[in-house]
Amino acid sequence: MSDALDIALRLIAVFVVFLVFPLVIGQTEHKVMAHMQGRLGPMYAGGFHGWAQLVADGVKFAQKEDIVPAGADRRIFQLAPAVALLPYLLVLVAIPIGPHNAVGQALDAGIFFVLAVMGVGVLGSLMAGWASANKFSLLGALRTAAQLLAYELPMLLAAASVAMAAGTLSLPGIVEAFHWWWVPWQIVGGVVFFTAGLAELQRPPFDMPVADSEIIFGAYTEYTGLRFALFLLAEYAGIVVLCALTSVLFLGGWHGPFGADGLGWLWTLLKTALLAFGVIWLRVTYPRLREDQLQKLAWTVLIPLALAQIALTGVVKVVISS
Repeated sequence: MSDALDIALRLIAVFVVFLVFPLVIGQTEHKVMAHMQGRLGPMYAGGFHGWAQLVADGVKFAQKEDIVPAGADRRIFQLAPAVALLPYLLVLVAIPIGPHNAVGQALDAGIFFVLAVMGVGVLGSLMAGWASANKFSLLGALRTAAQLLAYELPMLLAAASVAMAAGTLSLPGIVEAFHWWWVPWQIVGGVVFFTAGLAELQRPPFDMPVADSEIIFGAYTEYTGLRFALFLLAEYAGIVVLCALTSVLFLGGWHGPFGADGLGWLWTLLKTALLAFGVIWLRVTYPRLREDQLQKLAWTVLIPLALAQIALTGVVKVVISS
């Protein structure tokens, strides 16, 4: 009975994080972009610092009419937002936030699990574009597929490098094996992993699949109301997952200065929050890449860097073991 209660409490905690953290990221993005770009609107809704902007957005989406195009594949069209969102809930179950088994469910092959499930989330965009009966949506879905093929490989290679360094595929095991000198040693892999993750989330400057000046809003063009809001929520949930994974794999997760592992969960959240701020900063700083630039970055820059990181990891491991 106690085991069942422990599992239930862990799942409830993961579900609460899944419901709250993406909304916090969304609200933060409103405020950070408002400060960086001098936007006045998001700073006034509700009074103090525009606290009610997120509430206003939620009410707006709830009030919009739910429309399904006449020529659409209705069942696939309606299922796509859930397929895009739910994989990130499953990934959160396997990400450790602190020592002493502070994880929803520790998996022996956790790194394989999270990367495989994150790839499933992209299917939501493909389903949405295919089912919408709209040529712009289909073009957006095809761009999503091409982007996934290009950036999944460097992401996997970068994750393989840190798993090789730790000698385990378990996410808690990787954090436990972490040493401070891993940061300069694995920094290239961390940059590759984070960049490829942004591209898979279709975040600026990697948002060619939703280029409004070319294909309206890509695979999401025909979506309205709460279904469109679910796609936005999936994007923010993906930011939480990507930043938490980068923190766990390349920044030591719950390890803090002076061996302060008692506050491990706080260090994990702090690192995740700083990376999420970087994601927002990149959105307002860099222009959208062209499709050819986006593919060139993956195949001629990120993949060679990831392979070089694996080679370096192999050399270091041999030196350490000898």
